[in-house]
Amino acid sequence: MAELNLLTDGGSFFEGPRWRDDRWWVSDFYRHGVFTVTPSGLMEKVLDAPHQSSGLGWLPDGSLLYVSMLDRKVMRRSPEGDITEYADLSQHATGHVNDMVVANDGNAWVGNFGFDLMEGADLTPAKLMRIDPAGKLSVAAEDLYFPNGMVITPDQKTLVVGETFGNRMTAFTIADDGELYDRRDWAEFGPRPEPGPRADMLKQLSVGPDGCGMDAEGQIWIADAFNRRCIRVAEGGEITDEVPAPEGLGVFACILGDSDGRTLLMCCAPDSSAKRRKQANEASLYTARVAVPHAGNP
Repeated sequence: MAELNLLTDGGSFFEGPRWRDDRWWVSDFYRHGVFTVTPSGLMEKVLDAPHQSSGLGWLPDGSLLYVSMLDRKVMRRSPEGDITEYADLSQHATGHVNDMVVANDGNAWVGNFGFDLMEGADLTPAKLMRIDPAGKLSVAAEDLYFPNGMVITPDQKTLVVGETFGNRMTAFTIADDGELYDRRDWAEFGPRPEPGPRADMLKQLSVGPDGCGMDAEGQIWIADAFNRRCIRVAEGGEITDEVPAPEGLGVFACILGDSDGRTLLMCCAPDSSAKRRKQANEASLYTARVAVPHAGNP
């Protein structure tokens, strides 16, 4: 069993973890910003995100892209620090815009909730959007059950999307022009539920894939939002390793990083309720050392 170590605490709800420039990067929903954290736990706010930041990624020129959830946009911070609107997804996103992955060539894929999660609405399938390197927005895929954490394989040929309410990780082949095709199950944890009352759907879900990251053996570490753990999953769905969250906490995102890529960062909180998380700073970041290093994007 991997040993968990507290990196830092006092957050509201951490999401979108990444490793870059010798430090961790995370969004904090209700402290409305993007933060960096050194390996020793020193946290610094690097930008304000008044509409709630989530997924993070970088363009080839070094610009930081970050999801602005509530106004359903993706924002860009240039290497010089200027912040501008990069894409407006509000005509396509039927729920809060959420996680994102950016390819080496600058293509970005962005998911959204699809429905009003925080008010307990019934599930509505969502679209996955693509922003091409020129900033053009298009629909990449449809009928996804809460598209959430995503990875791109090291050869940049496959995109894998976690469907939190779909009991699966769904893969697409990435064409040379950035279009997605050959949709297939990468890992199936159980039957795909029929859309309906959320309470009924939750009873059918074995795994709730949230934020995730790939390793050099092609397996994916996944934050299992429904079962308070991170799991390492092989293509096909076999769970090959597991790191439970600390007592009393759930884990809602994870990523591999550090100087050798072998540190698993876990974003933990008591729950994901917006009402409760806004009222308390109980979120924390934990780390665990693993055997196989990071690979691919993010």
